[in-house]
Amino acid sequence: MKRCRKSRTARTSGTARSVTTGRQVLVAQACLVGGLALALLVKELPGLMREVRIYRMTGGLRANRRYP
Repeated sequence: MKRCRKSRTARTSGTARSVTTGRQVLVAQACLVGGLALALLVKELPGLMREVRIYRMTGGLRANRRYP
């Protein structure tokens, strides 16, 4: 008994349609979310650097007794 394999492209009315798989959609969504997260990080980087500088000037974790 022979098993027939279905082709990946749909053949309807003589035109070939491209088939987008679920994996391709997930990869595209992951790229989009990653790009947005990277853009947000780049935008907020100066503010984060300022906060780290202030934290280091106040003594960090060792300043428990000085700053209640």
